[in-house]
Amino acid sequence: MNRLKDATSPYLLQHADNPVDWREWDEEAFAEARRREVPVLLSVGYAACHWCHVMAHESFEDETTARMMNEMFVNIKVDREERPDVDAVYMEATQAMTGQGGWPMTVFMTPDGHPFYCGTYFPRQHFQALLQAVHRAWTDKRDEVVGQGRQVVDALASRGPLAARAEPPGAEQLADAVRALAGAYDAARGGFGGAPKFPPSMALEFLLRHHARTGDEQALAMAGHTLEAMARGGMYDQLGGGFARYSVDDSWVVPHFEKMLYDNALLARVYAHWWRLTGSPFARRIAVETCDWMLRDLRTAEGGLASALDADSEGVEGKYYVWTPAQLREVLGDEDGAYAAEIFDVTEGGSFEHGTSVLRLLRDPDDLERHARVRAALLEARGRRVPPARDDKVVAAWNGLAVAALAECGALFERPDLVTAATEIVRLVESVHLRDGRLTRTSRAGAAGANAGVLEDYADMAEGLLALHGVTGDAAHVRLAGMLLDAVLERFGDGDGGFYDTADDAERLFRRPQDPTDNATPSGQFAAAGALLSYAALTGSSRHREAAAAALAPATLLAAKHARFAGWGLAVAEAYAAGPVEIAIVGEPEDERTRLLHRTALMSPAPGAVVSVGTPGAPARVPLLEGRGPVDGAPAAYVCRHFACRLPVTTPADLTRELHS
Repeated sequence: MNRLKDATSPYLLQHADNPVDWREWDEEAFAEARRREVPVLLSVGYAACHWCHVMAHESFEDETTARMMNEMFVNIKVDREERPDVDAVYMEATQAMTGQGGWPMTVFMTPDGHPFYCGTYFPRQHFQALLQAVHRAWTDKRDEVVGQGRQVVDALASRGPLAARAEPPGAEQLADAVRALAGAYDAARGGFGGAPKFPPSMALEFLLRHHARTGDEQALAMAGHTLEAMARGGMYDQLGGGFARYSVDDSWVVPHFEKMLYDNALLARVYAHWWRLTGSPFARRIAVETCDWMLRDLRTAEGGLASALDADSEGVEGKYYVWTPAQLREVLGDEDGAYAAEIFDVTEGGSFEHGTSVLRLLRDPDDLERHARVRAALLEARGRRVPPARDDKVVAAWNGLAVAALAECGALFERPDLVTAATEIVRLVESVHLRDGRLTRTSRAGAAGANAGVLEDYADMAEGLLALHGVTGDAAHVRLAGMLLDAVLERFGDGDGGFYDTADDAERLFRRPQDPTDNATPSGQFAAAGALLSYAALTGSSRHREAAAAALAPATLLAAKHARFAGWGLAVAEAYAAGPVEIAIVGEPEDERTRLLHRTALMSPAPGAVVSVGTPGAPARVPLLEGRGPVDGAPAAYVCRHFACRLPVTTPADLTRELHS
């Protein structure tokens, strides 16, 4: 029987009616494989994965295929977003065996969990032949198969972490990283490398910080061109806001239509930082619309943010988002329909499948009022279509990224509702995900999941809490961040300055995952380095600063040749090189002068700058505020590095000069 009906993962629940005898990942499943003396078939995917749906329809819903799977194997389904540790170790095996990876991931393993054959998507006929071949090999050559699995495990276990170095990237390595990115830069279309093109969020954050620290115009130009190209292309939802997962082509025309929380949280923050550097109205619009999309389409009843929207609706990828000229005319009439087709590049031949087009906005329209009216009408009409499914589990790490983005965008763009939303996410995490100082990775409908938080959950949530503190001044956020970072130092360290991705008391797999390189999100190690550095800047803790520096060591090795996979580490290294600057604001909250000093501090593009704001005479619950007071009764700002402060200033103009000196 299928055992997924009580799962909390929306992805697993999608498979609860399959004729496959699916089990969740647990010891009971492996015990059953040992009892029956059959291999384990592990299938890993996630709810918004298009090819996962395809393989499910072709194979897992097919009675013949399911019967073969049930007779020959013990079958386990895993949501990679709930169990990133399981995904990581078996993806490493898949990549080692095949030279590539992806989802759905299909792994055949011994009852001891040793993988001996791996792959990704298989069409039904190929998959049925593979099932039979693996069954024959297990029946006729079991010792050879078991030995192969043991060899795979031994080979992967022998891989150590990147060689440790004591120093984080310095000025020379950071300049080398810019040159490395320039070598892969697509000067015609923006972005790095060829198709498919993923949003290089972490590399863009690094380039913006590098420009802010050094004035390097090439870094700003590469970042700005890429940010504009992405947001004008089909990867950005020109009606509803928010970004799709990636572009299948090298010109940002056709996206893979799934929308992920983590992409949009990272990108909203990057566009806000681009605006802070340049004042670009375009950057501001994209940042705000992306935040609005997250709250409109992903917000849960409990105040968290759901993980993703599917790529498909009614079983067809992109159907919800694409248009034909006739559909535009049907909604808008002939005149506005022709106008919409022109500004959104909708043609008779289409840019996507079956004559449909993905909307793009290659230039700002001359008539902004007409554009807004047309856009609103199309968005309303699209709302009557069957929407993509939503994966409504709340992932701690990705909500931490969203807290940082919402808090900063709310402050920079004077949108207090965004700051309130960030605060509500933190409240949910505290009440549902946090137990005895430890995080649960996911929740759904207000109930905590069964899986322990991994390194990125602690690090990204700490990052969000510290950003929210800079906006609100609430010292409770710093205390909670400190608790999470203490768990990082005590439970995740590898003894050589780096961090494992799972805690020391997590379930033991055949290999303890550890990957310092960025993927779709910042690596756990580099995310931890950033949060540790910010916490040290607010508290003066040398322990946390030294841990941050040690964790940045892999970025030094990656900078010159693999900068695209160390973007967040390089961005944190820019903050380390800049200090980071520490800004303490002391004044009555209702005093307009306090507000102006606070806003000036938040507007500083100094890499990784930390801000704390407090009330005169109140207990200094954040060490950066200790001993700071008003000047002649006026609100004051103190600019410090390593807790050594310059003379206080009382006007925004003087604060701006201090921050640029």
